[in-house]
Amino acid sequence: MNLSRIKSVSLAALAMVALSTLALAQEAHKTQSAWELFQHTGIVGWLMVLCSVSGMALVIEHVVNIRREKLAPTPLIQDLEALISEGSYDEAIEMCEQEGGYVSTLVKAGLLMRNLGYEEVINSVGLAAEEESFKLQAKISYLSLIGNIGPLLGLLGTVTGMITAFQRIEQLKAPTPKDLASGVYESLVNTTMGLFIGITFLTCFFIYKNMVTRMSLQMNLQAVELMRALADKEAASHGKH
Repeated sequence: MNLSRIKSVSLAALAMVALSTLALAQEAHKTQSAWELFQHTGIVGWLMVLCSVSGMALVIEHVVNIRREKLAPTPLIQDLEALISEGSYDEAIEMCEQEGGYVSTLVKAGLLMRNLGYEEVINSVGLAAEEESFKLQAKISYLSLIGNIGPLLGLLGTVTGMITAFQRIEQLKAPTPKDLASGVYESLVNTTMGLFIGITFLTCFFIYKNMVTRMSLQMNLQAVELMRALADKEAASHGKH
């Protein structure tokens, strides 16, 4: 999935929270504005706004940083391949330390074990790959957390809204539907907002999860190919002796 497509999907998903929630809320009661409906949500509504803002910030950060060009730049791969083919291993390690990133970490781990044989090199690359992949998965997992918290906050708002409605019933001798409206609004609008937060950010999470899995496999293969070039270089060097 290219960067432009990721941006389009992410922005569309984020817009779903605001547009769909407001549209459904306004459909529920034509005479009140979206802001007036939101005011019925109470503190739970503001907590869900905080979740939405945090989720949006995470999606934007992932669009910028979790991409192939950032984690494994083509010029870096080419430079490392050239240094390894020349036998300049110390320079390659230094470049990996300076550049950082997914592939740099894997290549550095392999180069540091070059004197212990190809099997140890590949084992070291594999361990580094597991650690780097775990870091990426942990980073995107916060989207899943927000996606699961949203519906729970909506449920909390539903409960608090029902409490408000029953308190009104207790206070009034002959409550009318209008007297109970505030509590009902609190319940329904909170539920709607919570559901759309869950749908939006869980969708974003699974999109990024699949993307990270695919990119990790591709970058692992790149690192292994570089280590094969290292092994071929070492084998050729020993053959001359």
